[in-house]
Amino acid sequence: MRLVFAGTPAVAVPSLKALAASAHEVDLVVTRTDAPLGRRRVLTPSPVAAAAEELGIETLRTARLDDTATAEIGARRPDLGVIVAYGGLVREPLLSAPRLGWINLHFSLLPRWRGAAPVQHALIAGDEQVGVSVFHLVAELDAGDVIAEEAMRTPEDVTAGELLSTLADVGTGVLLAAVDALASGTAVARAQEGDVTYAPKLSIDDGRVRWDAPAAAVLGRIRGTTPEPGAHTEVAGMRLKILTARRSPDPSPRLDPGTLSLHEGRLLVGTADAPVVLDRVQPAGRSAMNAADWWRGLRVTSAVAGS
Repeated sequence: MRLVFAGTPAVAVPSLKALAASAHEVDLVVTRTDAPLGRRRVLTPSPVAAAAEELGIETLRTARLDDTATAEIGARRPDLGVIVAYGGLVREPLLSAPRLGWINLHFSLLPRWRGAAPVQHALIAGDEQVGVSVFHLVAELDAGDVIAEEAMRTPEDVTAGELLSTLADVGTGVLLAAVDALASGTAVARAQEGDVTYAPKLSIDDGRVRWDAPAAAVLGRIRGTTPEPGAHTEVAGMRLKILTARRSPDPSPRLDPGTLSLHEGRLLVGTADAPVVLDRVQPAGRSAMNAADWWRGLRVTSAVAGS
């Protein structure tokens, strides 16, 4: 089949490479326009644009799928559109431009966590199971019939960035199987079943740690917002980014929510039940460092995070 592939971030690259190496033809790659990155704000191609260039596939770089993009994609007369984290909406008449429409690789088990940040919300909510879904794109957000999916148990101590990378690899195989099934006419789609939940893009405030929550919820928020938008708190009026944290190996000492204490070489913070250990932190304007070393450098006897 002749395919048009739309995607932007690094998690979409494994799918693009797998499709390019398959029996199908990726005729065009659609990705977001180059973005300014780094302190010098240098215009940089998206990871998908860079991968397409390596593969020798023509790219269309566009901030939105407008009439111009629709005309260019339609002129290719694609059999199928494939989208993986492009970062923009596909509306009519573009939805109907490919002969078989569009399919989307989504990083959740639909209809749970429809939206832009499914992996992050799954970790924040403490979901025991995560997965990927390949579904037919329709006008309603992530509501189309599911062609294929794969579930897995949520790994322990994993961050959103790490889990998303894992699911990108898992999803590549699921997506390729779905494309093959559509090509052969053997694909069987089913309507989504179950309670619908939504996963909107996270804000900076979503990364603020609520220390009055139980330890499991605190750790879920830290992992779910790492690396973006970043888990953070305030200590003595200074912003502190939390990079890694874990459960304390023992429940003692008992600490009030947000209270920091150095105990047996570990920096503990109290929650609603058991303390958690901060391993790596990044104070504002400084590099990442060992949390206990940061605490010693403060030269204070006590402090409450979040205040």
